[in-house]
Amino acid sequence: MNLHEFDISRVLPATLVRSERITPKDSEAEVRHLVLKVPDGLHYLEGQSIAVLPPGPPEFGNPYHFRLYSIASARDGEDEIPGTISICVRRCFYIDEVSGERYPGKASNFLCDARPGDEVPIAGPYGTPFRIPSDENCNLLMVGVGTGIAPFRALCKHLYSGHLSWRGKVRLFYGAKTGMEMLYLNDVNKDLSLYYDEETFEAFEALSPRPAFDAPPALDRLLMENSHEIWEMVQDPKTYVYLAGLLDAAHNFEKAMSAAAGSDEAWQDMHVQLMAEGRLSELLYE
Repeated sequence: MNLHEFDISRVLPATLVRSERITPKDSEAEVRHLVLKVPDGLHYLEGQSIAVLPPGPPEFGNPYHFRLYSIASARDGEDEIPGTISICVRRCFYIDEVSGERYPGKASNFLCDARPGDEVPIAGPYGTPFRIPSDENCNLLMVGVGTGIAPFRALCKHLYSGHLSWRGKVRLFYGAKTGMEMLYLNDVNKDLSLYYDEETFEAFEALSPRPAFDAPPALDRLLMENSHEIWEMVQDPKTYVYLAGLLDAAHNFEKAMSAAAGSDEAWQDMHVQLMAEGRLSELLYE
């Protein structure tokens, strides 16, 4: 990430309102849902991110710490409370390539350790919002993995908030290491499962075939198994596609679409068409 690409001339003091773990206590992965009170004037849309600038001395020659987090709340605020915003944070660690020592990730541990009332410096929002069609008969196709679920939570909350009456198909393809790590879809937090009763909503979930060996979620298999139905949706000019999370999510989607289209060239032609028509939105990271 090139820090110089982001304008942080306007750092805002947010306040942590609530922090809850949304993976079970016996899961190796600690992922938390944080709700922040933000200053007046911060406006955002679904698909955008905010930056967190944790305090402390800089590392690796950078002038400051900077970490982007996808916004998990809809534009009208967390639980429709104005002036609030939510993010999904996984506690991270990294291994020093030279010493082999394990160190905590600066931003994620700062956020996961924060308590209600603590100040959290933020900047943004950044990124191009997800383009949501004005025609409520359009279809929405969402593909993601891990904490890439955050912007889809925001999108679904906006679609089904009561302000809209969405009539098109809404399909979510999502992967996680284990069932316990199906964020917003597990026994700890069921936000997205609230929409299972919606006639237009359907979720397809992929788990890792070998979680004990850190094998990635079988999102590729899930997409391949449903590739023909997905391809039919993609060809419909009323379908909008959203990709979020790790780059692998996009690679798996492209692989499945190439197979369904009959060739890489045919999929690339459709990819160009989706981009030209503004029907493809991406929020991806390595």
